[in-house]
Amino acid sequence: MTVTSPAPRTRRRRPTGEVVLGVDSHRDAHVAAVVSLVGAVIGTEVFPATAVGYRELLEWARGLGAVRWAGVEGTGSFGAALSRYLLAQGVEVFDVNRPDRTDRRRRGKSDPLDAQNAARAVLSGRARAQAKSGDGPVQIARMYKVAKDSAVKARTQAINQLKAVLVSADPNLREELAGLNNAELFRTCTRLADDSKNDEDGEETVLHATRMTLGLLAQRIGQLTEQIQDLERRLARLVERHAPQLLTVVGIGPDTAVTLLITVGDNPERLGSEASFAALCGVSPVERSSGSRQYRRLNRGGDRQANAALQRIVLTRLRFDARTQEYCERRVKEGKTRREIVRCLKRYVAREVFPLVRAVQSWPPS
Repeated sequence: MTVTSPAPRTRRRRPTGEVVLGVDSHRDAHVAAVVSLVGAVIGTEVFPATAVGYRELLEWARGLGAVRWAGVEGTGSFGAALSRYLLAQGVEVFDVNRPDRTDRRRRGKSDPLDAQNAARAVLSGRARAQAKSGDGPVQIARMYKVAKDSAVKARTQAINQLKAVLVSADPNLREELAGLNNAELFRTCTRLADDSKNDEDGEETVLHATRMTLGLLAQRIGQLTEQIQDLERRLARLVERHAPQLLTVVGIGPDTAVTLLITVGDNPERLGSEASFAALCGVSPVERSSGSRQYRRLNRGGDRQANAALQRIVLTRLRFDARTQEYCERRVKEGKTRREIVRCLKRYVAREVFPLVRAVQSWPPS
């Protein structure tokens, strides 16, 4: 992504009060703008996206005034490292979404304008979501989960490819492998690769290539399975060490706990109430009333993975938890549909889980 160089800065009198920093983050460079508390632009500059660049950016901003707040675009991607540095230096960082399209049509689009809009979003209160610190056990869990999700996706792809190859394989080979469950099928196919390697001096045939392909795919499935199991053990240890209280809740296992912790982040104090956590998970109803009609619609925003985690908790409780089953029966008699009941239960679960995810231990207990 190319970064547009800002226009030459005009010299201004150094302010004596507080200022707000705004940053438009990119892969190789960040465009920073400093704005006064009345919205006047004090300065704009470009800095490299390096450790030295982060230090120079903050020193430059502090040279223009006292920096207590910063609005950064992309705190979860290009701006993640800068956000961690600013938080470590005592600056309160807010995550800024893409600028309003109406404003872009009116004023145009450039990196300096985006940086200035990021600062003004903090000033106006439009940017209220505090950035995740990303410097504790939750960030470790996030890294492991990225690797696990990738391995699960690759294993599913390999399994589908293996079974697709079997469909068009030689009838004798297909009959030889018919009736085997997945575990036995993968073990048998793994041996096919070793047998095919021993026969490499012979003539290449379609059957030989098929057996070799099945064997290589089975070996890949086995390697990915071992990676997934290792990552699952690491994630389970993290939850048991830093958030054991979550595992005592009905319907929550290590995987669901990790998903909720990643949503909250390493600085859960940025969520002021359980209502903010519910909104973050997309389980807070959205007001849609007009006139005499009072109505609330489904919230389609928020972290959808956290929303799915709450859904799994509710479905598990509907199967095994007597209290949840009694609640469901009572609401059915009141005329509620199952979908409406599940939505209500997800909101209740968010309220129950919120104080538990806020009690994450940064270090293992002594």
